Amino acid sequence: MPTVKVRNTKNEEVGEVELSDVVFGAPFNEALIHAAVRNYMANARQGTSATKTRGDVSGAGRKLWKQKGTGRARIASLRSPLWKGGGNVHGPQPRDWSYNMPKKMRQGALRSALSERVREGNVFVVEGWGLDKPKTKEFAQSLSTLGLGGKTLIVDSLDNENLLLSARNLHHAKVVNSFGLNIYDLLYHDQLVLSRDAANELEQLLGARNGEDGAVAAENEASEEAAEAKPKRARKAKEEEAA
Repeated sequence: MPTVKVRNTKNEEVGEVELSDVVFGAPFNEALIHAAVRNYMANARQGTSATKTRGDVSGAGRKLWKQKGTGRARIASLRSPLWKGGGNVHGPQPRDWSYNMPKKMRQGALRSALSERVREGNVFVVEGWGLDKPKTKEFAQSLSTLGLGGKTLIVDSLDNENLLLSARNLHHAKVVNSFGLNIYDLLYHDQLVLSRDAANELEQLLGARNGEDGAVAAENEASEEAAEAKPKRARKAKEEEAA
């Protein structure tokens, strides 16, 4: 199990915590992480870009001149895409770019990214951010004391309102809770700071069946599938006998 030292906001060691191998010791899967990032960015797209077609632009609907005899090209409408100020052809229209990604794949991508951050040494566990009042200056000083100078993602309870208010004015720091952790923030920020409670919540949320390893979970799933398939085979045998 990977072990991370626990520090307080004064950068003093107060103990150490053992992280789950299932969540923080998973192998690196670049393809899965890439798929999860693409899914996150696609779901974040607004899809509101639009152009006006010939039915949307303003202009007279009458025929500008007669069909024959003028020597000019025939034309039916001023709103034709061939004319200046006319409609656009095959332009972007409002659409929904979002698509669903299987839950197990999303969780697997998070486990892989978290494990890689641990292997890089960029995961820190803090005892608690006990800020007396929302003060950005004090929060920034605590970050510098901990040696966190780059882009930092802090995972803590959203009930810690002083922490949320203190961090929202810093462009290089972001505070989320365990349920709000996503693959994009995890990769965008260079350092990850967890509270003890957040680390336990992540192990419960991303663990394979509440702490079972992948092999045990696979065995259980296989046994469940076999149990479900047995009565189906029995019914099929009875139907064949009856036929």
